[in-house]
Amino acid sequence: MISIRLLAAALSALALFASVGTKADETALATIARSSGTPDIPGLKIVWLTPWGDVAKAHPWRNIIVHQTEGPAGSARGGALEQAKNPTRRGVTVWVETDGTVYWAVSETLVPTHGDGANRNDNKYIDNKPTYRQVVRDNSIGVEFAGNYPDVAKGPTEAQIAAWRILVRVLRARYAIPRERVYAHNWIDYKDARYCEGCALATLAREWE
Repeated sequence: MISIRLLAAALSALALFASVGTKADETALATIARSSGTPDIPGLKIVWLTPWGDVAKAHPWRNIIVHQTEGPAGSARGGALEQAKNPTRRGVTVWVETDGTVYWAVSETLVPTHGDGANRNDNKYIDNKPTYRQVVRDNSIGVEFAGNYPDVAKGPTEAQIAAWRILVRVLRARYAIPRERVYAHNWIDYKDARYCEGCALATLAREWE
């Protein structure tokens, strides 16, 4: 269940980005999402460590997996820089800092090592029949949110939620991923029992219009 604080932050993000919610703006955002290079994306502060290429040549991403790293505020930049140096190491393609800054670290043609093989099959959070051993790193682009250290149960910041609202729309538009294919890491893998990794953010992504 989403906490009151997260709900308030989500509502704040909705109000903040109402100006990009019209059909015309959605069309413009979709056009940007299919472009190449290092485009400016309205409402999003993005640091391009690796530019986009031709989307037709991108890896065929079918899912989005939301991760949260046990790193302090400010650690997303370092993680993204290390990922850019060694793209297939354990990590993800996109990193999000606590202030909402997005780092695109890896070429969309490469597959970083993330996820644990979609080994969850207990239907605890979602129906795992369509995910078990199927929503894996080879078909899922990963997004990592920094900042839940030292308290792993600490949720994402308002700035991260606001950035996520735009970022997930961009990812979905670029790779033609439906909202029901946005997954929390904890939904598909057995993870840290102390908290539900990525669950609030994945839930929001599925609920946002």
